[in-house]
Amino acid sequence: MRTMGLSLGLALLCLLRVGAEDLGAAELDMSKIAGKWHITAMATDNESYLQKKDQLKMAMTSIELLGNGDLNVSFAIPTPGQCMRLVSIYKPTGALGQYYSSDRGYKTAQVVDTDGKTYAVVFATRVKDGKTLHALRLYTKTREVSPRLAMLFRKLARQRSFTNDMIVLLPAQGE
Repeated sequence: MRTMGLSLGLALLCLLRVGAEDLGAAELDMSKIAGKWHITAMATDNESYLQKKDQLKMAMTSIELLGNGDLNVSFAIPTPGQCMRLVSIYKPTGALGQYYSSDRGYKTAQVVDTDGKTYAVVFATRVKDGKTLHALRLYTKTREVSPRLAMLFRKLARQRSFTNDMIVLLPAQGE
């Protein structure tokens, strides 16, 4: 679950900037992105997640923009019997809309779709044991995922070569 926490937090970090090549916008209004987000869906090629995808629950993340452009990201990930809380600092990579963290391994993340207010879809990579793992995550301001948004997420996941077996809508849990 520690691995999941790290990669979930990184993905949300990318919400402060939007890749122009993906969204047609240079940057988002950071005041709209800062704050609390729910990770409500995920697609991944990480076998350890796929083996326990039926046990995964919705996670929460909070973003704070630091004065130097770095991001302070804290997140809470439900695990059996407890809630794991992690905090990390993420830095811009130099590529528009992309951030990285070298805490506990190298990870990158980039927003691939957002309305700038209620949802963002983030594509993340992480290197573990010499293998690059990929994940697409849906972040929402509320715990509910509309049928339209669920369909959009599935479409974006399939466009990035994730199969239906790799896609999961995460059930909500208490705060």
